[in-house]
Amino acid sequence: MELGHMQRTMVDYKKSLFMEGFLDDQFSQLQQLQDESNPDFVIEVVSLFFEDSERILNDLSSTLAQPSVDFKKVDANVHQLKGSSSRCLRCLQQVKQEYYLVKNNLETLFRLEQQIVAAGGAVPTMEMSY
Repeated sequence: MELGHMQRTMVDYKKSLFMEGFLDDQFSQLQQLQDESNPDFVIEVVSLFFEDSERILNDLSSTLAQPSVDFKKVDANVHQLKGSSSRCLRCLQQVKQEYYLVKNNLETLFRLEQQIVAAGGAVPTMEMSY
C-alpha cells in the first residue's frame, strides 16, 4: 500500500472512530502530549490501560464465577475499571465485548500509524469537524 493511501485510510478510520464514539476529545488531548521526544506516548498509555483493564476484567470474571461472590472485591475491581457495576455476569460480558471492540479499533489505528512511519511518512492530522 502506498504512503498517501495509508495516510488517507488512517484519517478516514480515525474519523469513523470519532463518529462511533470510540475516540473523543480526551484522546485528542492525549495525542497532544506526544512529541518527538516520546513518539510512542499514546500507544504506551493505551497499552497500559489495556493491560490493567484485561487484568481487572479477568479478576471480575473469576470473582463472579465463585459460588459465594465477594462483592467487596467486585466493587474494588469495578471502581478501578470505571464507575459502578450492577454485579451480574451478563453486564460483565457486555463490558468485556465493548472493551475488546475498543481495543481492536485502537490497535488497528496504531498499526496504521506504525506502517505510515515505517514507510517514511508523517502521521496525518485530522480536522475536527463533526
